[in-house]
Amino acid sequence: MNQFLNEWGEAAYTTFGFFWMALWAFALGYLISSMIQVFVTEKRMQDMMGDKGGKSVLLGTFFGFISSSCSFSALATSKSLFKKGASFVSSIAFLLASTNLVIELGIVISIFLGWQFVVGEYVGGIILILSSWLLIRIINPKKLIRKARERLEGPSEYHADKKSLTEKIKSHENWAKVGKQYGMEWKMVWKDVTVGFTIAGIVAAFVPDSFFQTLFINTGEGQRSFGFFTLLEHVIVGPFAAFLTFIGSMGNIPLAALLYGKGVSFAGVMAFIFSDLVVFPVLRINAKYYGWKMSLFILFLLFTSLIAASLLLHYGFDLFGLIPQGTDKGIANKEYFAIDYTFFLNLAFVFLSGLMVYFGHYKWKSVKHHKEMAQKSPLLEKILKWTALVCYVWLAVGIVLKFTV
Repeated sequence: MNQFLNEWGEAAYTTFGFFWMALWAFALGYLISSMIQVFVTEKRMQDMMGDKGGKSVLLGTFFGFISSSCSFSALATSKSLFKKGASFVSSIAFLLASTNLVIELGIVISIFLGWQFVVGEYVGGIILILSSWLLIRIINPKKLIRKARERLEGPSEYHADKKSLTEKIKSHENWAKVGKQYGMEWKMVWKDVTVGFTIAGIVAAFVPDSFFQTLFINTGEGQRSFGFFTLLEHVIVGPFAAFLTFIGSMGNIPLAALLYGKGVSFAGVMAFIFSDLVVFPVLRINAKYYGWKMSLFILFLLFTSLIAASLLLHYGFDLFGLIPQGTDKGIANKEYFAIDYTFFLNLAFVFLSGLMVYFGHYKWKSVKHHKEMAQKSPLLEKILKWTALVCYVWLAVGIVLKFTV
């Protein structure tokens, strides 16, 4: 019993440590994302993404790169762009870029996994987009695309905004919108982040290596040499593991670091990180937008692409000797709360976060701002909310145990 209580305390302490390590990265990423979403209009994006060629794919990728990392926000925006005239392939490029190439995700990955995984994330994101583009060109699902577009409502009118970027930056109304969008970004992810970091702490403290060796075959601490069929099993199991812990790409990063430390292959971990768009809630939302046939086609498209991207990354990095050899010990046993750069960055971004909330919700609270979001399942949201609240109780008790038992 005493061992269980000690592990409970360690799990809670590790969760808080993980979040403390990543706090400034979350704040920086969401601040940049909020500014871009206010100062770069959706109308400007969709006007440039209408053709099916390489230019539209490149633009869709770029606009996704500067967009929000939240999967549900990306789903809604890509649907809106497609509905208003953007090509299907450029909408998919936007969707993949906005969940794999965004700045905040790269920062969090660098903290928990290292620069090799950051390179893998960005190079893999590009491979995902190119693979999807190639599959769309080969399969050429004209009928599915036509029916999906017909299923959506007619385009809504945009209010033209002819102000220059300098004028927009000087406008207090736009900074109020940035503040409101910043609050919305946190509102979209707080449940996922809470559950994700709590699960990571529990895994670090309680789950034995034997579990991962069963789930991912031929794994073990220090194991970095894998045959093709082992890698294939890892990249297939990775998305299923992500499905069981569907907590979004940002919340999944600490768990991805732990998986790598337990001996899961580089390919398997990358597949796990890439899997935020092939889980059931996303499948259901796409079905609501486009119909089940198109939703299943998108699932096939993304699942096939992530398997190819993960395998190519593994063999490419292995060829150049870039696969890192670190373990989870560097994360799980780290001194999280030292007075170092993380401490001062967190203080700075907590202050900036307070400033954004003040601008958006107090100083200029009358300013209206709306961002379309994918309609989530009320049941799923309720389950996530109550799970997050249970996590807070678990963490509070665990911290008490950490310093008393």
